[in-house]
Parts: sequence; structure tokens; C-alpha cells
Amino acid sequence: MSIGDMLGSVGGSGDDGGPVFAVPWQADAFAMVVALTDAGVFTGAEWSDALGAAIRSARAAGDPDLGDTYYHHWVAALERLCVTRTEIVRAAIDECQNDWRRAYENTPHGQAVERQEPTEQGSGP
Repeated sequence: MSIGDMLGSVGGSGDDGGPVFAVPWQADAFAMVVALTDAGVFTGAEWSDALGAAIRSARAAGDPDLGDTYYHHWVAALERLCVTRTEIVRAAIDECQNDWRRAYENTPHGQAVERQEPTEQGSGP
């Protein structure tokens, strides 16, 4: 079964009748893996290996593996694959994460978080 088939088989609810993903970013991470696998950036086997390595690494670092960090491992594995399989560099990922963190910290409660696009240096208002 391909990852694309898995997405189709997920359906609208989890085993307990609730949502499959606890929060929207988890669905986004899943969708990115499906899209990149379908686009041939990496194979399902490469994804499985990367996810397994991310989980093993987290366990070695003390993650108690209670299931609540599972999609954090997806993101870590996805970042590693993107860095090794594409032209994305680690510094660009770090910068983007920091931009989103600043946006989150500066957004009033109840409002949508929006990341401000970086401005080019030297370009005035």
C-alpha cells in the first residue's frame, strides 16, 4: 500500500470515532509526506527508514514514547529527508521555524497566526 493509498484509507475519524489528527499541523505533516512521496522525492521505504530513525533518536534522547510526540517524529524525519533529498538547507528551515515562533508569540490570543515575509535588506519602505 502506498502512502497515497494510506491517506485515502484514513477517512474522517479515528478508531474511537474521533478525529484522526489531534491538531491541524499533524494532518499537514501527513499530507506533505504523501505529496513528496507521490512526487518521487523519496520512496515509502525511505520514509519508513527515516521515521524509524527519528523515533529511535528521540527514544535515545529520553522521549518516553507515549504517543503524544509521534507527529513530532514525522516532522523531524521529514526535515531530514528534505535536507538530504532537495536543495533545502538546514539554516533555511531554522529561519522559517524562528519566523513562525516569533509570529506565534506576537499574535494575540484568538487571532490567526500569520508569518510576516522577511523583507530584503536595503529595501526601504
